[in-house]
Amino acid sequence: MYSDLLANLNPEQGEAVTLPPVDQNGHAQSALILAGAGSGKTRVLTTRIAWLIQTGQVSPIGVLAVTFTNKAAKEMLIRLGAMLPINTRGMWIGTFHGLCNRLLRAHHKDAGLPSTFQILDTQDQLSAIKRLLKGLKVDDEKYPPKQLQYFIAHAKERGLRVKDIESGDDFQAKMAQLYQAYDEQCQREGVVDFAELLLRSYELLKHSEPIRTHYQERFRHILIDEFQDTNALQYAWLKLLSGHDGSRPSTQRSAVFAVGDDDQSIYAFRGADVENMRLYEKQFHPMMVKLEQNYRSHGHILDTANHLISNNTERLGKNLRTDAGHGEPVRIYEAASDSLEASWLVDEIKALINSGIQRTEIALLYRSNAQSRIIEHALFSAGLPYRVYGGLRFFERAEIKHALAYLRLLENPNDDTSFSRVVNFPTRGIGARSIEALQDAARAQQCSLYLAASSLEGKAGAALGGFVRLIDHMREATRHNTLPETVEFVIQHSGLIQHYLGEREGQDRVENLQELINAATAFIAEEGYGQDAKAATLPGENAPGDVEVSPLASFLSHASLEAGDNQAQAGQDAVQLMTVHSAKGLEFTSVFITGLEEGLFPHENSVNELNGLEEERRLMYVAITRAKERLYLSHTQSRMLHGQVRYNMPSRFLEELPSDSLKWLTPKAKDARWGGRSSGSTWNDGYTRQREYESNDFFDSGSDRPVTRAHSTLSNNVKRMAAPPRDTYPFKIGQNVFHTKFGEGRVTALEGLDTDARAQIHFKRHGIKWLQLSIAKLAAID
Repeated sequence: MYSDLLANLNPEQGEAVTLPPVDQNGHAQSALILAGAGSGKTRVLTTRIAWLIQTGQVSPIGVLAVTFTNKAAKEMLIRLGAMLPINTRGMWIGTFHGLCNRLLRAHHKDAGLPSTFQILDTQDQLSAIKRLLKGLKVDDEKYPPKQLQYFIAHAKERGLRVKDIESGDDFQAKMAQLYQAYDEQCQREGVVDFAELLLRSYELLKHSEPIRTHYQERFRHILIDEFQDTNALQYAWLKLLSGHDGSRPSTQRSAVFAVGDDDQSIYAFRGADVENMRLYEKQFHPMMVKLEQNYRSHGHILDTANHLISNNTERLGKNLRTDAGHGEPVRIYEAASDSLEASWLVDEIKALINSGIQRTEIALLYRSNAQSRIIEHALFSAGLPYRVYGGLRFFERAEIKHALAYLRLLENPNDDTSFSRVVNFPTRGIGARSIEALQDAARAQQCSLYLAASSLEGKAGAALGGFVRLIDHMREATRHNTLPETVEFVIQHSGLIQHYLGEREGQDRVENLQELINAATAFIAEEGYGQDAKAATLPGENAPGDVEVSPLASFLSHASLEAGDNQAQAGQDAVQLMTVHSAKGLEFTSVFITGLEEGLFPHENSVNELNGLEEERRLMYVAITRAKERLYLSHTQSRMLHGQVRYNMPSRFLEELPSDSLKWLTPKAKDARWGGRSSGSTWNDGYTRQREYESNDFFDSGSDRPVTRAHSTLSNNVKRMAAPPRDTYPFKIGQNVFHTKFGEGRVTALEGLDTDARAQIHFKRHGIKWLQLSIAKLAAID
């Protein structure tokens, strides 16, 4: 009778689908389905629901299923409708936020909400916080709105109201006070943010016994997908709703069917806690089924993934396998520089396209968004259409557009579009009314906003005058600078770097801004301006009739052209570019994982975070298992960083791969260049070590022939950066320091030379930050 449902399942999938929902004593029997990448977990989850309904163990309205995206929920409902002759419309299948919204709508009075309550998205919430701070006359420089937004979300995700937050320093106390004021404002206005949906639902179930009992008795089968991505509050909500929190006898608890993969837990930065899977195993005592049959990738790719992830100690353990055969070996390529890596990527992509593979089946993955710039440029130059999945192209990103606007004002202060974009970014007290007054003055005088600013008086005139003086100062200070020097000066002195350092996830934007310096450095080399060419052409320098465009003006035109061309239209066959985080859940015929170097992948911050390296390894595992037929891994001997060339060690992950599954396209280094493990050095020695070759020769990326440095693409103008002695820094690793904005912190790493020297500092209130020592005002604390 049920053979049709189970016909296309393998033995492991069939076992998972037909697990008994109660044990021999009549107690609810929960299950943990450890589903590896490409093992058909969505099919198992959907078929489990269909099997429970078809066998009469539950009615459609007695099932509650949690997915992590609305798309997945819709897909599950469509599949169920195709499997069974039932109306799926009333079923409780959706995301945590969607289901909690449904619960609160049904019981809004008990939850203390109006029937018409509205939901604030992230941007609306930020606007509400800014309005709150303004109304309370709170200094938003000292208490940044985005930082307060993070503070509130983080507290709610842990189930904490203001009364539950431990009192700390004055800053912590003030943030808690503002959290309380924000909650009161939302209550007055009848709105809730995303985190509030879940917290308010949890509190409703916890404090209202009749409502809790009703839903506990109704939903005797609870299924949850992507269990490894749950946070602390979501896990507590699940325990409460299923009765496993102690609120119901063991014979009356719901059966929970959790599907997840601890090896693919990569969202700790969003609050996900992989530890929930181990807690679930201990507290729910589930039956465990491992789905290890992979239907996506060939054998060499899976062997590579299995060997890599086996180096993680905190995992439940499984081994992916396939019937598809070994397939192509995993190819590893070492380039002399990041530009040569990008050129190699283009050549390989062209070869794949010529072999008949569609461009949409080719993915280029990178750890950090900033890496996309040089790859985008290479694809642009080769005329290959591409699409940045889940994000914007480099020159379209907000932080880059802000920096370019400042640069355009250096070239042409009368550019009203650029003026309007950054006149109050970062915020400098210039509100909408001041802008309106300026626009009226400019229209009346028939001049630009820049020129009209001097005609305004009062507070608005003072604020606008300060902005104009900033632009004039930057133009004057960079009159004799090269293009990279000008870009670096502007992103520092405009306040953009400091602004983004104060954001929850601002490090990615800071890296993009620093990559803009690299873009400028590469541009002047490609255009033949010369390393010492001044960015701006000064008045009177050109001969009469000379229309030569300055390097700065040319670079700005280049940025506009790259932002406007070569981006694939919707549905067009195009190469896919994305971060590894964005790639989760996707698959491609051919995958390139680029930038496999220490400090980049794994990221330099991971060595100083609890279990950070294990999460980086899981991220690499996710990247590898996106590939179906071909997988390419690449790293470089040198990479442009902050406008200077740095020499890198290959990622430790490359040493954790099985040699039988690899094919080296370039000779594997056998000396200390390969991470230096053979010489007894360690990976985590407190700062990012730069590679300094003992030999003057290195291998050309395309052959076994040694190429002298004079004939390589790394010109003699390139600086060779070695790790400086630790005693050359004004601070030591482990030393406590104070920063006027971020407060107290401890130095965890040091790198760079002279004005390029940086310190990695773990601040108590702001987490880990990289600060340039020549700019940051740090004071040592005894």
